[in-house]
Amino acid sequence: MNLFKSTVIVSFFTLLSRLTGFVRDMVVARFFGATLWTDAFFVAFKIPNFMRRLFAEGSFSLAFIPVLNEIKANGDQQALKDFVDRIAGSLLAVTLIVFALMEIFAPAVIAVFAPGYLDNPAVYRETISMLRMTLPYLPLISLVAFAGGILNSHQRFALPAATPVLLNLSLIAAAFWLKNHFNPPVKALAFGVLIAGVVQLLAQLPALWRMGLLPRPRWGFSNPQVKKVMRLMAPTLFGSSIAQVNLLLDTIIATFLPLAGSVSFLYYSDRLLEFPLGVFGIAISTVILPALSFQHASGRSGEFAQTIRWAVTLALLIAVPAAVGLATLAKPVVISLFEYGRFTPDNSQMTALSLMAYMLGLPAFVLNKVLLPVFYSRKDTRTPVKIGVASLFANMFLNITLTAVLWWLGFAALHVALALASAASGWLQTRLLYRALHRQALVTSPFFPWHNVWRIVLASGLMAVILLLSLWFLSNTGWNWHNQSAIAKMGTLLLLIATGAASYATGLWLLGINLRRVIQPATPRRATTKPQKSP
Repeated sequence: MNLFKSTVIVSFFTLLSRLTGFVRDMVVARFFGATLWTDAFFVAFKIPNFMRRLFAEGSFSLAFIPVLNEIKANGDQQALKDFVDRIAGSLLAVTLIVFALMEIFAPAVIAVFAPGYLDNPAVYRETISMLRMTLPYLPLISLVAFAGGILNSHQRFALPAATPVLLNLSLIAAAFWLKNHFNPPVKALAFGVLIAGVVQLLAQLPALWRMGLLPRPRWGFSNPQVKKVMRLMAPTLFGSSIAQVNLLLDTIIATFLPLAGSVSFLYYSDRLLEFPLGVFGIAISTVILPALSFQHASGRSGEFAQTIRWAVTLALLIAVPAAVGLATLAKPVVISLFEYGRFTPDNSQMTALSLMAYMLGLPAFVLNKVLLPVFYSRKDTRTPVKIGVASLFANMFLNITLTAVLWWLGFAALHVALALASAASGWLQTRLLYRALHRQALVTSPFFPWHNVWRIVLASGLMAVILLLSLWFLSNTGWNWHNQSAIAKMGTLLLLIATGAASYATGLWLLGINLRRVIQPATPRRATTKPQKSP
């Protein structure tokens, strides 16, 4: 399947997932606001969600898909089915053990991940209760990610990309119909997470059955291919999910901040960050990993290099204007999406500040999603680990340093320091990944589109100027975002987004960027057929 077509499919369903996610967050903000209780739920949910991204969608998928493609290349369907069965059994065993241990030691887990709640026994107890309710999501969603990896390897991207919609719908339903059955009401969302895990897994099974790959879990730790996946997984635990580790560290520190709702402010701004990151960055990453692993295994070095160049160019073409646009429209976006019911104008202001800080790192986060599969497709797990650890320690240092500096300056929104630290450490990771690719000489000619970067930046700058002038015009006409109806706010916001997109596209055209050439990767005339050695 054409890479661009595959990316469009994943992006479309990821967009649908993100849009329903925004509806979910609007419902949560309206019913529950940004309080200590919502902070408690977000902490409880972040822990199994973090484990899911770390073990299932992050480390596991990046190790599983290249090995699966190797077995597929041999054409032995029985060997493929046996591998799938044994991986399913091994994954289920590991996640059930982790689930059981975290259920038993839930108080200690919350003490580690939210130490700021130890001084508030009521919030601490409820956070533990919500964590225990959400923890079954870990083994369930791990199996969902496993099923999605099989489907992606067979060029079936739509269902795995659409599955997160079921999580959003489950949480929306829980907020509407279960909130009055729990105390505090936000606890209904924890039950909604449990329901979502079951529904998401059931949605994957018919597709696997039709492919003849519905797993019958079997013990597989002695299987050579399973061992290979485990060897690849061990180091990728850091390298593949360093951004999630950084966000978790932000949450830990945010529980100590004096401003109530700091965890919620970071959560809502992170959700807005995840929109372009998921729709485009993760979509490109999802599509190129199977392609790169197949091209490397087949010795097609020319196609391998071309795929990298195409992915980096497309990532920058989207990430830079998305960062500029969201930073410029931060406050209108937050007000339009979240400022209803219990979510106050002060909440909007605090969330918008952290959103602007996160946007400084959005291009880096997207590029990291694109560059990491280059290493994993070649089974090079050591390099991303070293870089990930360096980025992690940089983030920890910057978290503490920037928070202290803002506190010394008397800045009330200390959570902004955490977002700034994440952005800075993201750029450090990008720089180190880029240098490592050059040192390994993966691509003989430059794959980073420096000749297009300045054009993208200038076009994004033109867009920012147009948007600022539009906001200035609205304010001069007496428009007040806080006092408008939901329909008026959303309609005006969509008009501003359309204006920004049109001005950006115009800027690209004036500066001579051929969009058709960028989005459709060229096929190299000749490809090297000599197999490459894995590091």
